[in-house]
Amino acid sequence: MKVKSNGGNRPRIVEWIDARLPVFTYLQREYGEFPMPRNVNYLWSLGAIASVFFAILMVTGIFLAMHYTAHKDLAFDSVERIMRDVNWGWLLRYMHMNGASFFFAAVYIHLLRGLYYGSYKAPRELLWIFGVVLLLCMMASAFLGYVLPWGQMSYWAATVITNLFSAIPLVGDMLVSWILGGYSVDNPTLTRFYALHYLMAFVIAAVIGLHVIALHIVRSNNPLGIEPKSADETVPFHPYLTAKDGFAIVVALIAFSLFTFFAPNMLGETVNYVPANPLQTPPHIVPEWYFWPFYAILRAVPNLWIIDAKLGGVIAMGASILVLFFVPWLDTSPVRSARFRPIYRGFFWVLIAAIVALGWAGSRPPEGAALWVAKAATLYYFAHFLVVLPLLGRREKTLPLPASISAAIKSGAA
Repeated sequence: MKVKSNGGNRPRIVEWIDARLPVFTYLQREYGEFPMPRNVNYLWSLGAIASVFFAILMVTGIFLAMHYTAHKDLAFDSVERIMRDVNWGWLLRYMHMNGASFFFAAVYIHLLRGLYYGSYKAPRELLWIFGVVLLLCMMASAFLGYVLPWGQMSYWAATVITNLFSAIPLVGDMLVSWILGGYSVDNPTLTRFYALHYLMAFVIAAVIGLHVIALHIVRSNNPLGIEPKSADETVPFHPYLTAKDGFAIVVALIAFSLFTFFAPNMLGETVNYVPANPLQTPPHIVPEWYFWPFYAILRAVPNLWIIDAKLGGVIAMGASILVLFFVPWLDTSPVRSARFRPIYRGFFWVLIAAIVALGWAGSRPPEGAALWVAKAATLYYFAHFLVVLPLLGRREKTLPLPASISAAIKSGAA
């Protein structure tokens, strides 16, 4: 039976629940009537795409945890058992592996879209900061999870990365022992990494929640970078954005399915299908592809006076993420969107080229051309945020902004 309410015709059970816990009213307000700028494009669907892949990671991770054994003598074999003996275990593992890559890809493009359209500018500074915190949590979770299969690359990647903390003066060695649970990567390391990897999923979910709450308070940016001035410049989230996001999600899932079913190991390392051997170091230790740019920065720093290369690389790698927190204040331009900043637009694409170059260099041994490319790209990466952004904000002559979103749409500029 249905009754009339101020939300339309709704079942009595919905009315009964909503009167005591207004969850349906909240969903209608925040995901039904929520106003979105009418000129947003498919780049604004990346948040929804990333959320879908995070959900895939959560679900598949829970089922994988039911069959995984966090012990150095059993971990590798338990993963093989999942692949061979558990019903649909191979699919769970491949979805989890490739889901992580697609999650990172969606978040990286989402972040670059924010840089291009100035989505970090007031009043969205805290929204941006939550996004950077989310990236840090993702990186921590991905590193912890990469160790769990206990293959050759898992073991030696854990050895290399954890030993980086030994470069920290005074407390470095003690910190490494605390992280590892001993003096080398061993069973205590595996068990605590397993526990922390599982825990980080819920931390990421909480940060995503804060990110979404902050978005719904300050509202979404748009390609023009100007705020809607009237109701006719916005559309309700449903059905307009749900249809747009739904189409984008289907396309992303098709690409995800192609990787999962036809090329499940393309984004991974074959060396990791060899059991961990502490007595045999792989010829070339390399992390997953989404860490390549940071890995290149880590290895690009030479010895600098009293700072050796190891400590300098750790500082540079940390600073490459830390600098993102300050982008809202480093960019001094009053104009948000790069559409009206022709000089900044050119520098933005140079930044993209530098990041791609860092990714390539991070996948190669640190020698020859790869090392010099990493040095040059690292130098530009920091120069872009610390030099280019502050100077352009003061000196760049921007194009005139449209009077409103409606005016831009009518003129065909939106």
